[in-house]
Amino acid sequence: MNTTIAWEVRDGRPAAADAQGGDLRETCAWLRESRDALRAGLDAHGALYLRGLPVKDVGDFAEVRDALVSELAGYVEKATPRSYFGRDVYSSTDLPPSQAIRPHNENSYALSFPGLLMFGCLVAPDQGGATPVTDVRRVLEDIPAPLADRFRAHGWSLTRNYGDHISLGWRTAFGTEDRDEVAAYCAANHIAHEWLEGDRLRTTQRRSATIRHPGTGEEVWFNHTVFWNEWALDPEVREVFLEDLGHDNLPFNTAYGDGEPISRQDVETIDEAYRRATVRETWRPGDVLIVDNLLSAHAREAFRGNRRIVVAMGDPVALDDCAPTVPPLGGLAPQAAEPARAAEPARRRRWFGRRS
Repeated sequence: MNTTIAWEVRDGRPAAADAQGGDLRETCAWLRESRDALRAGLDAHGALYLRGLPVKDVGDFAEVRDALVSELAGYVEKATPRSYFGRDVYSSTDLPPSQAIRPHNENSYALSFPGLLMFGCLVAPDQGGATPVTDVRRVLEDIPAPLADRFRAHGWSLTRNYGDHISLGWRTAFGTEDRDEVAAYCAANHIAHEWLEGDRLRTTQRRSATIRHPGTGEEVWFNHTVFWNEWALDPEVREVFLEDLGHDNLPFNTAYGDGEPISRQDVETIDEAYRRATVRETWRPGDVLIVDNLLSAHAREAFRGNRRIVVAMGDPVALDDCAPTVPPLGGLAPQAAEPARAAEPARRRRWFGRRS
């Protein structure tokens, strides 16, 4: 059955529509019938806000997810604390309410990442706590061409220091107590690793800063470059970290793929491109936000009061299917001679209820 959805698009807010159906069974049937319309909406807008679903608990949310997601996606190389509620449903994050979270594409540093994210509101906060979304097609368009070309040519690099007192420990991040398993994962996923004193682990990996969406073919800005850069830290926090830990021991830091530092000015330029492309909606219980993880970044506002936003990840996408401008690499790469351009994908893949 072909279903059409009239999306409400207002400045500063994501595309939105009211969910249909008198109960959970009817709503899930409507979602299954609306897959093509939802996919078209995601292609156009990157994220969709569905209002008023009969979602009261984790089980209800999992039923909604299963109506849309054809394959679940795992959470690898964990970076923030989450609670697991069963049925592959997690808390969106367990970071303190006072801490805002910058826009990011989930697992952009991995070789496989979720194609779709679904957020559901079980309890809305008293104040703040929205999940803003950012069209990363617009972010790339707004980054000055010389800067974007430099990232196309070199990619970006991520260095992480795992330690129980400064970030997630390696056991939590990799889900194992075995150093050999960590080493095997790093080798298989193009990640350089080094064991340090005090049971600490340091990893470095290079990834492409832009990719192409396998369904639409559009080039997008897809990375954690600003999210984890030292210049994105609160100035007082950065000063304390550098004084106490030293530059090499920051929990996270990013650079160009050849190891050259990214300037504060360039971080601010990219950050401003994110701000201009970001929209938000206030959560209400029963609302669901569907995000194409390649077309949209997501964030979290600080909040007050109780907030219970759950998340599920699905329809994984391989980096190899996204025409990266540089290949993944463990460590850093020497400087490239000429800027690269993102190639067309070798094949197009559409997900969200559709098989390759």
